[in-house]
Amino acid sequence: MPRRRLSGRQLERIQAIQDRRRQRLEARTERVLEQLDDDEPREGRVVVRHGASLAVADAQGLIHHCQTRRNIGQPVCGDRVIWQPSEAGAGVVIALQARDTELSRPDYGGHSKALAANISLMVIVIAARPEPSGYLVDQYLVAAELIGVDAVMVVNKMDLLGTDEQSDFLITFDHYAKIGCPVLPVSVKGAPGLDQLLPHLTDRTAILLGQSGVGKSSLINALLPDQELQIGRLSEATGLGRHTTSAATCYRVGDRGHLIDSPGVRSFRLGDIARTDLEHGFREFAPYLGRCRFANCNHLHEPDCAIRAAVDTGDIAPQRLANFHHLAADADRAGH
Repeated sequence: MPRRRLSGRQLERIQAIQDRRRQRLEARTERVLEQLDDDEPREGRVVVRHGASLAVADAQGLIHHCQTRRNIGQPVCGDRVIWQPSEAGAGVVIALQARDTELSRPDYGGHSKALAANISLMVIVIAARPEPSGYLVDQYLVAAELIGVDAVMVVNKMDLLGTDEQSDFLITFDHYAKIGCPVLPVSVKGAPGLDQLLPHLTDRTAILLGQSGVGKSSLINALLPDQELQIGRLSEATGLGRHTTSAATCYRVGDRGHLIDSPGVRSFRLGDIARTDLEHGFREFAPYLGRCRFANCNHLHEPDCAIRAAVDTGDIAPQRLANFHHLAADADRAGH
């Protein structure tokens, strides 16, 4: 039989009941927290978050199942936190430490929502198939530039191309290498392998980004041969079970690197961004900003445009300027 539709008033009553239950649970949690032993607070790193439950790694790499105080903000994967033990293998996060960097995206309401914290490297993954989107790559690079992290471009699935095809394909990305974004051809099924990528992950906290179908999961599996073991340890320590693999997770890569795998980046996009910020997101524009004849130059058809002149001399790639205009049009439509 068809499901009975609830009236607006009934939905409001249900929501009110749920809110009261949540408030009672939070109040009970706070009472428990107030009764904690005065153990010395410790530093840690959030490696998984699912709701109010966190997996926090301590200085020795041991995992602790922690709850979080409701008044400290919203911890995300990669956050450095102060936590206090409550019992063996468990504790409470009592403070968030300042973030060096924050990768965020707009939520459905248009508000900025943090996806990961304290990353130091974006690994932008493209492949021969599906056809790469320079527009999407440039969104990632703008985000990296504005939050102050390095970026590398991984060209995956090189095994799908012949030797001559590989050279021709890689040439189309030379302009990224010229602006300081290394272009790394890789394959998880043979040559050239991952040897060029691995050194970039040492002493870094990296996050993988890329459109669907470029082989991010295969890359993660190749970079993390002990992924199942790490997941098992997280699940055992936290009791999160299947949620361990459905939430953003920070894995160890070798002895000195970390890699964040976040479902949230699968639909990553820039949020509202002012045109001036967008200009600064294209790093090769920097020497020419402020040198156009008109202060409000759009770098389209205005006379004496320093940016377009740099394109004519080969100092700025024309496809980068085209993607800037595309993003600027989106920003204008958003009211910036």
